[in-house]
Amino acid sequence: MNVAIVVAAGKGTRLGGDQPKQFLELRGVPIIIHTLRQFERCEAIKEIIVVVPAESTAAFSSLAEKFEVRKLSRVVSGGATRAQSVLCGFNAIGNAEIVAVHDGVRPFVMPDEIDRVVAAARAGGAAILVAPVADTIKDIENGRIKRTLTRHNLRRALTPQCFSYDLLKRAFDELDQVEAAGIEVTDDSLLVERLDEPSDRRAFRIRLTRAGDDAFGKMARAHEEWIVSVLSGLSRKEHAELFRLLAKVKSHALGITERKDGA
Repeated sequence: MNVAIVVAAGKGTRLGGDQPKQFLELRGVPIIIHTLRQFERCEAIKEIIVVVPAESTAAFSSLAEKFEVRKLSRVVSGGATRAQSVLCGFNAIGNAEIVAVHDGVRPFVMPDEIDRVVAAARAGGAAILVAPVADTIKDIENGRIKRTLTRHNLRRALTPQCFSYDLLKRAFDELDQVEAAGIEVTDDSLLVERLDEPSDRRAFRIRLTRAGDDAFGKMARAHEEWIVSVLSGLSRKEHAELFRLLAKVKSHALGITERKDGA
């Protein structure tokens, strides 16, 4: 069985306000529910564990029941850091072949992307969703540009990130040591990457699964946090008007993509 850990234990301070951003509403539905619906629609994931702030566990359980999140199996309290929150979710797993970790405020992931990353992890032990880097990236040292990185070799790490249960357990066994060394664990693949040492006979390479190529999907993922912050501040009427406009934009973008492919 494949299990998803959806991490929504952050306080959402980057968007301002008192309510964590995962609970802000888009068209009357909390962002976290929009995210969970993508996992409800995918085929590869059979069970979902959601990690939320300790003070929100009871409220979220009621929310999940209201919106009929059928795959939800557990709601657990998060830790002091994102990595510790993922570990809280991991410790709640009873049995799993592949564990998929996803950020609760990333509702634009598509069900087929989830399925493809899980399949890649089943084949190779570990896989993450990535997207190309469009911006020019500078390596800075002491306030000066050291060099310009080649975009061809760079990817933006997205979620879900999927791993075999045993591999992720090995990675999280090192979490205390990594955090004690002052290393910021920004995603789960960082912990898994650290296992790939020459002395380790079980060394592996994390497979990359590219996110969908449609223009609308690229735009949504590239500006996901900005879109969430804007939409969460709109009225229901404004939501309806904006989503009608976005539907037109998406149709136009896909139309352009189809003409290019057919050229």
